[in-house]
Amino acid sequence: MAEDQTGSTVPRRQLGRNLKELRNRAHLTVRAAAKKLEWSEAKMWRIETGRTALRSLDVQAMCLLYGAPPDLTEMLMSLAKETKARGWWHAFGDAVTEGFNVFAGLEEASHNLAIYETDLIPGQFQTEDYAREIIRTHVRGINEVELDGRLRLRMGRQVRQTRAMDPPVLRVVLDESALRRPIGGTEVMARQLAHLVYVAGLPNISIRVVPFAAGMHSGMVTGPFVILRFPVTGEGFETEPPIVYSDGYTGSLYLDKEWEVEQYDAAFVDIWKASLDEQASRRLISEVAGSYENG
Repeated sequence: MAEDQTGSTVPRRQLGRNLKELRNRAHLTVRAAAKKLEWSEAKMWRIETGRTALRSLDVQAMCLLYGAPPDLTEMLMSLAKETKARGWWHAFGDAVTEGFNVFAGLEEASHNLAIYETDLIPGQFQTEDYAREIIRTHVRGINEVELDGRLRLRMGRQVRQTRAMDPPVLRVVLDESALRRPIGGTEVMARQLAHLVYVAGLPNISIRVVPFAAGMHSGMVTGPFVILRFPVTGEGFETEPPIVYSDGYTGSLYLDKEWEVEQYDAAFVDIWKASLDEQASRRLISEVAGSYENG
């Protein structure tokens, strides 16, 4: 695992934003600041985009260069210590890929997720047999030990959404093709869809299906995506700006500009409107599960 991917994702992003703002206030370019600190511009970019953990002494040096007041310097130095905190997923060692490490940190800190998936059941709801087929196809040449590690990691993600105390709120829309595609065979799909019906009944999870009959909708343009939102303060302010995540075959995409999030918010609203309501969606999922059992 690459060194700059370890640690807690959200504190890294918060620290990076604060340090970037201080640099801009000091009227220093990335190149000028890097030169004075005797760092590379690439390191500066990793710090300001939250891609790396930081030592308190490095933060202190940056704050001194930027002319930050003592109280803010102390606060940011404390935040730097949090960037080295490790999440539950690090216990799985090599099963944690660099891309998943970043996403897991964001997912763990989020409180509200809007998920759209076209062809697969989302990882948060996959059964072991279903997930095994996905991983085998995605990771070419994987051996059984590595496969087992990744399976345990994926199942570990699901604990958070079913916990009794303050579980995250999930709104999920699936394309009907995700139900109809027989991954792993009919028995695997029957169990997978039965599990989907169960989780759809949990109070913090809403699952809808966009039927084939819905025709054209925004999801056919956007492809699969997740919008992550974070807890709000007592004053109603978000503790962390929302972010859009899209997982591709060769890498992950993160979007956090305000206009980008607004575009995906609007797309999700359109997809949600095109879908069946929760009750009708559960009936459809149950019917398709029954067709696999009787097939």
